[in-house]
Amino acid sequence: MMKATTILCVRRSGQVAMAGDGQVTLGRTVLKHSARKVRRMRNGKVLGGFAGSAADGLTLFEKFEERLDEFSGNLVRSAVELARDWRTDRVLRKLNAMMIVADSQSMLLISGTGEILEPDHDVAAIGSGAPYALAAARALMAHTELPAPEVATRALEIAGEICIYTNREIVLETL
Repeated sequence: MMKATTILCVRRSGQVAMAGDGQVTLGRTVLKHSARKVRRMRNGKVLGGFAGSAADGLTLFEKFEERLDEFSGNLVRSAVELARDWRTDRVLRKLNAMMIVADSQSMLLISGTGEILEPDHDVAAIGSGAPYALAAARALMAHTELPAPEVATRALEIAGEICIYTNREIVLETL
């Protein structure tokens, strides 16, 4: 079974930060340390990150970008349409990944079972180390005044110290 990546998104004081680690693991072997699973979309106005199969995640990025173009950058509408397609299309239904997408107004977690969740506490995480990254980020948000990029980076570093499927090769994007 392939395990891969932790993605974390944090919003604080009008700033959004999305961070992802680079580890891809097959069984007990690390295949790659520096995979990039966080990216900018829609002329840099939308952030997206995926956890799961790389080919499936890249397919979802492509489909989501198409929806963003179709709906003039409306993040929520694009997410709803992607989730509908993902759940009903015979080919897309088999994709094994999850996504977090965010713009200056919204942050959404999208799954292949049709869920579109707007997280509580302005923090969302997916992937192998998600519980650790989420707990660390929520604690940092509650007990520090660190800016969003620093919260995301430190929380992912903490997850990397705990989760064997998460490393400290962090890619960070901000809005």
